[in-house]
Amino acid sequence: MALLTARPPSGGDVRDVVRAVRAAIDGAGPAVLLGETDAAGRPPEPVEVPAGTAAVVTTSGSTGYPKRVVLSRSALIASTAATAERLGEGAWLLALSPSYVAGLQVLVRALMAGHEPSVLAGRFSPAAFAAAAGGMLSVVGGRAVPAYTSLVPAQLTTLLAAADDDPAVLRALRRFDAILIGGQALSQPVRARAADLGVRIVRTYGSSETSGGCVYDGVPLAGVRVRIADAEIQLSGPVLADGYLGEPERTAAAFVRDEEGTRWYRTGDAGETDQGALVVTGRLDNVIVSGGVNVSLDRVEQVVRALPGLSGAVVVPVADERWGQASVVVTAGPIDDGAARLAAVRDAVGAALGAPARPARLVPLTELPMLSSGKPDRASLRRMLAG
Repeated sequence: MALLTARPPSGGDVRDVVRAVRAAIDGAGPAVLLGETDAAGRPPEPVEVPAGTAAVVTTSGSTGYPKRVVLSRSALIASTAATAERLGEGAWLLALSPSYVAGLQVLVRALMAGHEPSVLAGRFSPAAFAAAAGGMLSVVGGRAVPAYTSLVPAQLTTLLAAADDDPAVLRALRRFDAILIGGQALSQPVRARAADLGVRIVRTYGSSETSGGCVYDGVPLAGVRVRIADAEIQLSGPVLADGYLGEPERTAAAFVRDEEGTRWYRTGDAGETDQGALVVTGRLDNVIVSGGVNVSLDRVEQVVRALPGLSGAVVVPVADERWGQASVVVTAGPIDDGAARLAAVRDAVGAALGAPARPARLVPLTELPMLSSGKPDRASLRRMLAG
């Protein structure tokens, strides 16, 4: 089967992607390659993919190493059906790039529910979001149509801030029966602010290898299983990808079978269960050794983001002559009395995680570098701080 390459919205009309995804899901067209262009911004040449493939999503994930994740029609449909079972069917607004699995799934969910997906045109902004939400399908045959969308935390934070002064943005946020939030951890202050405003948030956990989010608010979707093996979160179920295109060894390392033959995806994330709900505690590889003590930067970031005015802060590692490694808190916007703020951060982190975990510096930037997925560009920050 030939692989159809589809440009992301920045290189063409997102409706072209919608049509290609519709054909792939229906089995009437070739698979769709998303998230990949050459140095000139052109889609790569078509390649052969396994039978039954609907999409190949190219992503670097947390590793920085590009990988082509092969998603079958059955995996995408299983994910969509499980989401509909949990949330209900309805109309969906695409506010993310369809080049990423979360955006792709918005399209699939809308199409499988029999609705044309609504699309936020142009650059994301509170005004554009409000306009797109206001134009969504609301009634069919005299019956209200539930509305859903997916956002990353940075988008939600922007919208909540705008909602304080713009009633139209607040109405748009409240318009949705559920707003799925994934891609990175959502800080407690942002979650509390959403709840205070009556905005219905569903935190999702998953990746391209699991057809997107497959654990909602700590509870796996129907058919999905979760286990913790050697502190690592592993996932199983019909939503799993077939593997990585043309990389059998990498596929075998990431997708393993247990003694009963069940296939599991090794996420590389650390986690635990709390009263039956999955709690993601960070990346297994996002650990520094400071003064001989292992320090999880994800846990440091969780503590920092719970502090007033630091909900969007990012914690990155740096070399340290005395301790070997240390961490730096990077935030957007000016910081009043930086020395006192750093002292407060160090006190909070030290109380929660111990003295070796205390960040060495607090660095304010005009704005944080961001990836096109809406996540902070941690690699750029590490290079910036190392320079």
